[in-house]
Amino acid sequence: MKHFTPGRSSLNPGPLQRAGLLLGMCLTLALPGCGFALRNSQNFAFDTVAVTPEKGTGVAAELARNFGAKLRPVVPAAEGLAPDAVVDILEDVRDKAVTGVNASGQVREFQLRLRVRFRLRTPAGVELIAPTAVTLQRDMSFSESAALAKEAEERMLYRDMQTDAVQQLVRRLAAVKSLAP
Repeated sequence: MKHFTPGRSSLNPGPLQRAGLLLGMCLTLALPGCGFALRNSQNFAFDTVAVTPEKGTGVAAELARNFGAKLRPVVPAAEGLAPDAVVDILEDVRDKAVTGVNASGQVREFQLRLRVRFRLRTPAGVELIAPTAVTLQRDMSFSESAALAKEAEERMLYRDMQTDAVQQLVRRLAAVKSLAP
C-alpha cells in the first residue's frame, strides 16, 4: 500500500533520490576519464582478408564469420580481387587431461585446453605475423552421476574458449599497422 506524503510527488524526488541520481551521473561522466570504453570494431591495416582453411571448422570458421564483408577467398574467381592479407590457421587442437582423482581412482577434475597457431601473411607470401600460438585452458569438475550434464558443460567451455581465442586473434591482427614488411 502506498503512503501519501503531503508536498511529495513522483516528479519531485527526495534528498536521497537526488543524491543517488547525482552519484550515478558523476560515475557515468568519470568512466571515460579512467580509460573505460566500450569495445568497438577494430581497425585493420587491410581492407580484405582470407582465412585458411576456407572450409575450416572451429576457430577458422568463427574467425571468418567475424570478418564478415572483409572476407575474400584466397584464390579469387577470374574477375575477383585477391585479399590484402591471409590468416592461416595452422593448428586448432582441443585437449583434455585428468588433473584430479578421488581415493578410489575415479576422475574428479579435468583440464580442457585449446591451442590455436596462426600466422598473417600477404598473398605474395610476405609474413606479417610469424606463427604464433594462443593457448587457453579451463578447469572442469566431473561427476559420474551427472555425466550428460558434464558433457554439455565441456562443449560449452570449448565454445567459450574458441570465442575467446578468436577475440585474441582479432586484437593481434589489429595490432599490425602496415602490410609492408
